Amino acid sequence: MKTTITVNGEARTLDVDPRTTLLDALREHLRLTGTKKGCDHGQCGACTVLVNGTRINSCLSLAVMHDGDEVTTIEGIGTAEKLHPLQQAFLTEDAFQCGYCTPGQICSAIGMLAEIEAGLPSHASADVAAAPQLNAEEIRERMSGNICRCTAYPQIVEAIKRAAGEMA
Repeated sequence: MKTTITVNGEARTLDVDPRTTLLDALREHLRLTGTKKGCDHGQCGACTVLVNGTRINSCLSLAVMHDGDEVTTIEGIGTAEKLHPLQQAFLTEDAFQCGYCTPGQICSAIGMLAEIEAGLPSHASADVAAAPQLNAEEIRERMSGNICRCTAYPQIVEAIKRAAGEMA
């Protein structure tokens, strides 16, 4: 089944089995291996990408569902010459250890910061009518879908806080 997805700013037409996940389309058809296959059940967040600016687990979504959508993977965030502020903050704060979860963590953090900017509350928001605050509790709740088996969570929280401050 043909589907056209704009990936990292480039329109790509794929001819995929309708059962192909977005994750497998990205990794196996487009050779964008930055997005990691972790649990393949939507539980670890290693496969997180941005679709039209919203973070999703690409292992739980079929590629054909995204015909006409814009997908951003870790390859579309920053460059080797000019890192995205979150990529630089992860380096500065030593927020990755094995690095396997890092692409998903960074994509998720970008989506999370957009959610906060849009005023969307989380389960950690004490007042759902008030603008969410970027504090450690809010970051931990919003990033809870991304698992780091090396337990670099304190550094990840610091990296997100640092990047948010630099991006403001």
